[in-house]
Amino acid sequence: MSGNFFWYDVMTTDTVAARKFYCNVVGWETQDSGTPGAEYTLFTVKGLGVAGLMPIPDDARRTGVRPAWMGYISVDDVDEAAARLEHEGGKVHRPPCEVQGVIRFAVVADPQGAGFLIAKGLVREAPPELPIGTPGTVGWRELYAADGNSAFTFYEKMFNWTKAEAIDMGPMGIYQLFAAGDSPVGGIMTKPAAIPMPYWGYYFNVDGVDAAAGRVTAGGGTIINSPHQVPGGQWIVQCMDPQGAAFSLVATRR
Repeated sequence: MSGNFFWYDVMTTDTVAARKFYCNVVGWETQDSGTPGAEYTLFTVKGLGVAGLMPIPDDARRTGVRPAWMGYISVDDVDEAAARLEHEGGKVHRPPCEVQGVIRFAVVADPQGAGFLIAKGLVREAPPELPIGTPGTVGWRELYAADGNSAFTFYEKMFNWTKAEAIDMGPMGIYQLFAAGDSPVGGIMTKPAAIPMPYWGYYFNVDGVDAAAGRVTAGGGTIINSPHQVPGGQWIVQCMDPQGAAFSLVATRR
């Protein structure tokens, strides 16, 4: 559905190490994408792709791009959406291009600098979706913005997102849940000063947070914020992989 996140990639400096790390931590399996001339690996759950793994493209690496997770937001027309995004103050880092028969996409950033992709799948029959909460799928999306209010206004205009519950986090400000359809799928907040620049973060579902956090450190990753419970009763832990890409894990139990 247009306006929804539907895919995620990690760009990294060591694809072999990242593949081993995430398969162990999240429980993913992998398969080659089969795209000619491209080093691109699919992370899979029950044989269905949920995310991708790739080296940082040479042009991006030369400009100083570091390992990071990037999410794809579905649009009906990539070229029109890219032009509209620029009109709304965003930036197009890579103009619309196409993997024939698979996807058309553009690499972009919102007006505050948080990067993501806008894309339209070209596969005639999309694979079935895994049930919400399935381990290995993405359970939440979170924008750390320079200014949460104006960031929401941008995404509202671009993708017709709507406001859900607003959670008062005291000194940390308001955590604004947003919906892309009927139910909340993520949150937007003004970032703490300790976070150097705005970015999107993604939470992967796991069976239990404590055990998964142990796998993170055993695999050479870093725990940024230790396991804790959030409103709604779920448990989360925020991490960094060995190459420096930030990610988070979420579970219904500790």
